[in-house]
Amino acid sequence: MNTNEAAETVRGWFSGRLPENWFEAVPEIVLDREEVSVVGRLPVPAAAAKLAGTERAAAVAGHIQRFREDTRDQRIAIAREAEHRFGHKVSWGVECEEQREMFTTLSVPVMTRLRQPERRVLDTLVDAGVARSRSDALAWCVRLVGKNTDEWLGELRTALEYVERARAAGPQA
Repeated sequence: MNTNEAAETVRGWFSGRLPENWFEAVPEIVLDREEVSVVGRLPVPAAAAKLAGTERAAAVAGHIQRFREDTRDQRIAIAREAEHRFGHKVSWGVECEEQREMFTTLSVPVMTRLRQPERRVLDTLVDAGVARSRSDALAWCVRLVGKNTDEWLGELRTALEYVERARAAGPQA
């Protein structure tokens, strides 16, 4: 099964498995080599509709926290099923209004070899207090590149899907 088919299988399974009343739309489900992230959109709570500013943001934060606590046991059970079925850890999160909160995420060490100029960049970020460690600085750099090159990365992912289809259609060894 290629990566695109695996992602479709995971998205389909979660679409059928998640309780229909949890989210107001189909959740965003992202699959990588280690993790499945499930992020659903919560409706704005009725109590927040009449509020503004900081009070509204606090009502939304409370709504997110209530969802997290109320669904914890069910989310754990669904995650265990998915982890057994697909061999990936499951991370959960929600969005409500402009707030996005991840409840659980997987932090995976990535081995890399950096030359001195790259290490100096990381050390500068640490010395300036932007990051606590080289590892945090590297994660910060990756997020910054991802944020600033979203369109290009999307095109690259699309191109990789075509490569996977061509490989799948080719002769089998």
